[in-house]
Amino acid sequence: MKEFICLFLVVFAGTGGELCISRGMKTVGEVHDFRPAAVSRFLLRAMRVGWVWLGIGMMTLAFFSLLTMLSTENVTFVLPVTALSYAAGALGAVVFLKERVSPQRWLGLLVICIGVTLVWLSRR
Repeated sequence: MKEFICLFLVVFAGTGGELCISRGMKTVGEVHDFRPAAVSRFLLRAMRVGWVWLGIGMMTLAFFSLLTMLSTENVTFVLPVTALSYAAGALGAVVFLKERVSPQRWLGLLVICIGVTLVWLSRR
């Protein structure tokens, strides 16, 4: 049960964090000038966006959940099952960011989910 909770946190907090940061950074805009002063101004603008901070918090939770999983499970189990975050990311991008995902990408995500299922069923 502990591994399931940690996996849930890794996948959904990590993916949620990435989606929040993506949304926040879209409000900040692109970096066009890479001189130190311009990058500093860009980072200061990004630090004023709530979505960025929410994303950082969620990704921090996911990171510590990943550490917990790695302390109790084999890497050959943990890394493949956390690939579920790719499917969660695509679903989140469609729902939260209103992005379009091509049929080829959905097919690729299905293959990943089948692989994750095989790894999960073969544990221990």
